[in-house]
Amino acid sequence: MLQKKTHRPRSAVHSIVIAYFIVIFIVTVLLVLPISLKPGATLSFMDSLFIAASAVSVTGLTTVNTADTFSHFGTVVLMIAFQLGGIGVMAMGSFYWILFGKPIGLSQRKLMMIDQNRYHLSGMVQLMKLIIGMTLLFEGIGAILFGFYFYFRGYYASLATALYHGLFHSVSSYTNAGFDLFGNSLLDYSNDVYVQLITMLLIVLGAIGFPVLAEVKEYLFGGHKKFRFTLYTKVTTTTFAILLLLGAAGVCITEGSNYFAGMPWYEMVLHSVFTSVTSRSAGLATMNPADMTEASQLLVSMLMFIGASPSSMGGGVRTTTVAIIVLMIITFMRGEEEIRVFGRSVRRDDIIRSFVYFMTGLLLSVIGVFIILISESHRINLVSVIFEICSAFGTCGLSTGITSDLSGVSKLTLIVLMYIGRIGMTLFLTTFTPTKAKADVHYPEEKLIIG
Repeated sequence: MLQKKTHRPRSAVHSIVIAYFIVIFIVTVLLVLPISLKPGATLSFMDSLFIAASAVSVTGLTTVNTADTFSHFGTVVLMIAFQLGGIGVMAMGSFYWILFGKPIGLSQRKLMMIDQNRYHLSGMVQLMKLIIGMTLLFEGIGAILFGFYFYFRGYYASLATALYHGLFHSVSSYTNAGFDLFGNSLLDYSNDVYVQLITMLLIVLGAIGFPVLAEVKEYLFGGHKKFRFTLYTKVTTTTFAILLLLGAAGVCITEGSNYFAGMPWYEMVLHSVFTSVTSRSAGLATMNPADMTEASQLLVSMLMFIGASPSSMGGGVRTTTVAIIVLMIITFMRGEEEIRVFGRSVRRDDIIRSFVYFMTGLLLSVIGVFIILISESHRINLVSVIFEICSAFGTCGLSTGITSDLSGVSKLTLIVLMYIGRIGMTLFLTTFTPTKAKADVHYPEEKLIIG
């Protein structure tokens, strides 16, 4: 007697992974349509796929000039892709459910929880409302500030054009997408303090992490007499600030006799701080990475590899991962076993995950470097390849200018890394976890010689 085959329900992790694939495919198809392109502009399917993956993963790497290639319809598609990728596909899905007054069930809440890299179902709907509300607020204010400034400074003759460019730049900055309609990123605004300061503020708001913004809001407007920030917020903000300062100082040192030669100190500081901020996940540039020294390129590569905070618009191995690894090294050097920070102890599971995520990201990046070096027949120098790989994995978007000249294999490699960088290490590694529970078997322990 034949038994009827039973199909196991798809796990929430697999559903999210597939959802991002579907969104990238839809954006790819939309971008290759004639309505998305300017008259005379052409776009191959591979380039469309690359740009779609870059937009949904809010990376910013592109094989064509966005301003010269895409029409208004195409740039609107890109902005929608930024929102879907930055906020999260599941969060945007919940927005439509909330908009039409439909109840959000347990399965939808679980998808949102996993997509946002959270551990608890409680408060997910309120968090989604807050994320979407803050996104609309910050992007709206940014669009107004940029739009009217562009118009009154004479950058654009038409107010409508100035506001549209302001909206695109605001969305691209807050979502850390790194795309631009200026033609050469922010190189034309390298001496414009106003544009750089507002851009940096939006980038930081998008990269610091939604839970941090939620706690700051609660602290300012919640009416609590004694509000205590969580360990996550304390570690995240501290690590974010330290990396920003170290990155800026590093750029000052490595470019002091090169890019900054003969430049006033205040311009040097502004360029250094902006580069440190944008290299964490945004990809908008006031300095051409190709003109930097190799020391600067390696420094920026490290910052891009680290990326932004968890549950934010950015990618990479994330700030908390690096923070825990550094704290573990310090703890080991002191002869201690328990990480203590801000009056709290870090869980052993989080320590293990941090090392696994960091080493997995490093391994994927090294594999990517090997693939590109081989596929390009070693015609591109190693530092440029490392820079491009870290930019893709960290969903940053900075480039030394080699992207458009890469082969199909190299572009696919970057697409895969951008995709993994967007969904994060948790989702990527959990995808391979078997659904069938394994027997809880413990074997005898035996010591190994280490180090």
